[in-house]
Amino acid sequence: MKSAVPRERMHLADSDSRFAGRQTRLDAIRSQALQTGRVDGSGVRLAGSPIPVASVDTGYYGIPMLKEPQWSWEIPVYFFVGGAAGAAAVIAQFAQLTGADAEVVSDARTVAAIGSIVTPALLVSDLGVPSRFLNMLRVFKVQSPMSVGVYIVSGFSPSATLAKIANYLADQSRPMLRIVESASGLLSALLGLGMATYTGVLIGATAIPVWNQNIDSLPIHFALSGLGAAASAIQLMGNEHSRALNMISMGSALGETLEGVKLEAAAAAANDPLKKGFSGTITRLGGVLSGPVPLGLRLAAAFVGEKRSKQLVRGAAATTLVGSFLTRLGWIRAGHASARDYRLPLQIGHHDQSAIKLGASVQAVADQSQSLFGRR
Repeated sequence: MKSAVPRERMHLADSDSRFAGRQTRLDAIRSQALQTGRVDGSGVRLAGSPIPVASVDTGYYGIPMLKEPQWSWEIPVYFFVGGAAGAAAVIAQFAQLTGADAEVVSDARTVAAIGSIVTPALLVSDLGVPSRFLNMLRVFKVQSPMSVGVYIVSGFSPSATLAKIANYLADQSRPMLRIVESASGLLSALLGLGMATYTGVLIGATAIPVWNQNIDSLPIHFALSGLGAAASAIQLMGNEHSRALNMISMGSALGETLEGVKLEAAAAAANDPLKKGFSGTITRLGGVLSGPVPLGLRLAAAFVGEKRSKQLVRGAAATTLVGSFLTRLGWIRAGHASARDYRLPLQIGHHDQSAIKLGASVQAVADQSQSLFGRR
């Protein structure tokens, strides 16, 4: 019994020593976190622990780290119709300012007006409750693409509709209606630029890897797609002869072709949903139908007779419309596939850590060089 007391005291002393060591380590970690904003040390994983180690290959429990977009079928249609309507408003205003065929101006304003009515209806339908759309108008945030987009839609719809009504009623004896058409048409054209591009900004400013990876090119990509769709819709209304519309369509098709080449050449893992699986098939098909196919048909139309040329132009316009819609659908499906891939966020984090280490090494070399030059 006499030896039990010293042993107990020794055990308590060892426990106090270990506790003091752990407390000292904890204080050091807290101090480093406060000073640098990070902790460089690594934790301890017990042998046989059931907790898996998250890695680029295994992910985190095999569970997706991001939520898939909770959008219904209305959203890809909304993206397509809104982009085409916005581009049509721009075409209508430029056509009016340059003294183009009145039929082209009228048909372009028709496309813009119809789209301006359909787009808010699709958006409200996706929200489920109309009051949600009105509640989004209570706050305006410049840094939020969704908030800005709601205001663009709200301003574009009445201005595009008013421009079409004034265009339909205006004649030489009613100059006031011409002024109304010009003013509302100019406003709808300015807002139309936002309609054609803001959806690209909207999905790019998210954590979905495939969207965020292409945030710089998505607005331009969607604008070209919307421009091609708008010009094609106007041509299918009986304006196949319009050289300006044909040139606009060829320019957008060329831009879409170059965008497709750029995406195919990109080796980033985040772009895999654009090349593989169901989403990849839709995206590639949309790119072909809105890029090289209509571009080839329109070029061929320049070397054939009038009747055959008209058929080729109509065929190019139809394929462009289908391709433009499939492009929106493909990008949204790619977002779903990208969110389901539990490895992508960890791959991005892995690459970011490598970049941080590389940057630290470069900075160390630069500091060394600076100190050497200072000595000189």
